[in-house]
Amino acid sequence: MKLAFAVVLALGSALALNWGYVAQHGVASGLPPLTLRRPFASLRALFTHRRWLAGFLVGIGGWVLYVGALALAPLSIVQATSAGGIGILAVLVPERLTRWERAGVAVAIGGLVLLGASLGSATGGNHGTAIAVGVWLGGSAAVAAFGALLGTGATLGAAAGVLYAAGDVGTKAVAAGHLVFIPALLAAHGLAFVCLQLGFQRGRALTTIGLATLLTNAVPIAAGIVLFGESATPLRIASFALVVVGAALLARTQTGAGSASPGIEASSRGMRRRRGGMKRSMASAPPTAKTQTAEASGQSAKGAAARMKPPAAGPTVPASPHESECTAK
Repeated sequence: MKLAFAVVLALGSALALNWGYVAQHGVASGLPPLTLRRPFASLRALFTHRRWLAGFLVGIGGWVLYVGALALAPLSIVQATSAGGIGILAVLVPERLTRWERAGVAVAIGGLVLLGASLGSATGGNHGTAIAVGVWLGGSAAVAAFGALLGTGATLGAAAGVLYAAGDVGTKAVAAGHLVFIPALLAAHGLAFVCLQLGFQRGRALTTIGLATLLTNAVPIAAGIVLFGESATPLRIASFALVVVGAALLARTQTGAGSASPGIEASSRGMRRRRGGMKRSMASAPPTAKTQTAEASGQSAKGAAARMKPPAAGPTVPASPHESECTAK
């Protein structure tokens, strides 16, 4: 009974989190480019928008439900149940799904079905060791940094998912009494938030949010088995594999035209227009102006060369007899 209630909480968490992500994506994708060089201005642009703020608060509510589910069930069960939220996300996004996105959603839902079949053999696991958890968090940070450096919507979404997963692993460790990981889990969630908001401006909703959601849920399934000694039944391993395949199919979706935010596209168009205008101005300049410009450039080059050239030695003048006598004396 307790396990079933935890699954219900996890599904409610998935619904709240995914709706919040879709609402935030809709707002962030319409804002001017967000940048880490002006963090306070970027945060002000987000938090002063009512719909974005509503999505953010609903997401926090989803996280509270997730913590409640985590207190009642093993980490791998909660995460794999939450991964089923990809089906909810496919219904919520306003975009028309591509073939690869539909395939990714179907595979992820198949993983959830296999998870349901494995619930009867679930075990609680153990608390894990602090060293193992620390190594896992460090490796997650390195992988996320690599994805963030690539800077596309898909890789930023993946980086956010890996960091959120690291935060979930840290949460499980803190709940087990390892309070030393509190700063690490807070940092992981904060950096994941940054990656996700930047990814919203560079990728499609299902690609960015889907990758973040799937990796947020899939990576802790492996962590629950490796770090916390949770049971690794064949059905649960197959569920994890299907979730990973679904993430790969979503990542295959190319972020082409129309995937970036209007602000980024407008900035790019403005730069292209300015460059095109400069080229047209040079091409349409009258021949006289071009000749004068070339002559001026040539004269400037000659003047610079003359200034750099050392002064030439003058003709040798023979000394007068008087000067020669003075010199001899």
